[in-house]
Amino acid sequence: QVQLVESGGGLVQAGGSLRLSCAASGRTFSSYAMGWFRQAPGKEREFVAAFKTRGATTTDYAESVKGRVTISGDNAKNTVYLQMNSLKPEDTAVYYCAARPIYYAISRRPNEYNYWGQGTQVTVSS
Repeated sequence: QVQLVESGGGLVQAGGSLRLSCAASGRTFSSYAMGWFRQAPGKEREFVAAFKTRGATTTDYAESVKGRVTISGDNAKNTVYLQMNSLKPEDTAVYYCAARPIYYAISRRPNEYNYWGQGTQVTVSS
């Protein structure tokens, strides 16, 4: 099975950028459909972006981040990234990386992912 560790969160002003990293170990991330989710205080965990790269690459983005966020991966580093630009205060949340077996389609539902990292805090000040 795969282990996931997120990093790259922090405090940034509105309009700024951050790149989150999700380092995979135990298995290559290309063996999974990978997703990014976030959870703000008092709210449910919500979908941000997902992709899988085996065969034809497929990606999906939440409407709230489309055009501002890019999900990508580096096979050599076995790491998935979430580049976030034009950040807004409403992007403030703990961001989680997740994985589900590759034979499944990418999904927007958190409960369909089997493996999770510990999360990294992103705070956007106004």
